Amino acid sequence: MITLLDYGAGNVRSVRNAIRKLGYEVKDVKSPDDIRQAEKLVFPGVGSFGNAMDRLRQEGYIEPLIDYIKADRPFLGICVALQSLFEGSEESPGVAGLGIIAGQVKRFLAPGLSVPQIGWNGIIQKKKSPLFAGYNGEKLYFVHSYRAVADEANLDWVLATTNYGEEFISGVQKGNVAAFQFHPEKSGEVGLNILKNFLQASSFAETEGAQTGETHIAKRIIACLDVRTNDGGDLVVTKGDQYDVRDAGEVRNLGKPVELARRYFEEGADEITFLNITGFRDFPMQDQPMIEVLRRTSEQVFVPLTIGGGIREFTDSQGKYYTSLDVASEYFRSGADKISIGSDAVYTVEEYLKTGEKTGKSSIEQISIVYGAQAVVISVDPRRVYVKSPQDTGHHTIKTSFPGPNGEEYCWYQCTVKGGREGRDVDTVQLVTVCEKLGAGEILLNCIDKDGTNSGFDLELIRQVSGAVSIPVIASSGAGRVEHFSEVFEETDVEAALAAGIFHRREVPISAVKEHLRDKKIEIR
Repeated sequence: MITLLDYGAGNVRSVRNAIRKLGYEVKDVKSPDDIRQAEKLVFPGVGSFGNAMDRLRQEGYIEPLIDYIKADRPFLGICVALQSLFEGSEESPGVAGLGIIAGQVKRFLAPGLSVPQIGWNGIIQKKKSPLFAGYNGEKLYFVHSYRAVADEANLDWVLATTNYGEEFISGVQKGNVAAFQFHPEKSGEVGLNILKNFLQASSFAETEGAQTGETHIAKRIIACLDVRTNDGGDLVVTKGDQYDVRDAGEVRNLGKPVELARRYFEEGADEITFLNITGFRDFPMQDQPMIEVLRRTSEQVFVPLTIGGGIREFTDSQGKYYTSLDVASEYFRSGADKISIGSDAVYTVEEYLKTGEKTGKSSIEQISIVYGAQAVVISVDPRRVYVKSPQDTGHHTIKTSFPGPNGEEYCWYQCTVKGGREGRDVDTVQLVTVCEKLGAGEILLNCIDKDGTNSGFDLELIRQVSGAVSIPVIASSGAGRVEHFSEVFEETDVEAALAAGIFHRREVPISAVKEHLRDKKIEIR
């Protein structure tokens, strides 16, 4: 029996599903005594450091957790749970950690580094451990803004390190107590094997045998599934042509979402994104089909899942009010790792530009405070607006290599809402820079002009946005050939590239994209 310390934040469902897939029963911690009585304890810390420690304190878990660890009983921490073993974190000044390991957790600060680190990176083993039996240097999934650094006071704990701007601790172990900064439950078959090693082992004694070297983060290939109900009421994966999803009057049906997601996982997708493109018409808490899609997918797919569409506050037909945080929490509990916010982000930025003040009430702020910036993705749906001169608009313009219909040499990118049907007086630079200030951790950059064209990504738009923010950017819209992926990685600073239709229709397999990138010497998983 494996005891799972679920304190109510983030996607713990995936850890539970991974343990069950490996053939073990799971018991959730319901009281401090459940920690004391555990045979093996797994602590999947997800979210912000302060929120995690506050929840542990409120539930009365801190003292029994410290006692359990100090007694050298089998323990595995994941992500924020590793950070909680230290004395404190810059993420939440004044909030004490468990104090098991000497040192403070600090934010990544290297110049030019996108923060959070989101993606697949390697590890360098500083000592041998049965936890890494069968591990052959494959990349593992990381998603975090803060890291612990090895120094003289904690060297005896360091199991593995990783490079991201600098060297940081990615694994700790002493005796039967271990923790990883990466997510084994989101690292595919390799991660599941590491998790299995913990579940199976009767002893975790580590031995000498340090490796040397340096790791590199991979560029990510993301499969996106636009999901909506067709005219018959069935939930299907569809694809638009400049956001029009109908063909001959019918909604394009390219498959069932759970089956396609599983296929992409097996084909090597680094992440999978669901965009519920009917979400703005329906109350998300009543959108049970998408909740069920996440639950079923998370039982079969062990890479990160993002969900977008309808992440906003609402009052249901019974008069019950739900905050955007309530909606996001339901998606996290159902298997999502990240939440994508679209139209609501534009409205939030419009209000911010009027006042210049954070309210703490926006969906971006609420979700980021509880779950961390890495859990908040801003989905941007822009289109080009051509002008003869930068002086003709108050928006951020570029000089384009693709003149407008009347020979205009400049353009700006107008943000849209409601699935691209309505333009707003906000440009992409305004949107992404404000969203970063409010706590967003990643940008999903679409392009209406390129959608469905198979002509390649809009590199001019991508350069403008990636140059305006210090958080990761995902390039989307326009991919039609494997060369488009290498082009966007070679010509811009984006961390990931996303495609939909060419994957759905098997025009370009994910394996072909990765083989091409490997041939081009671009770092991939």
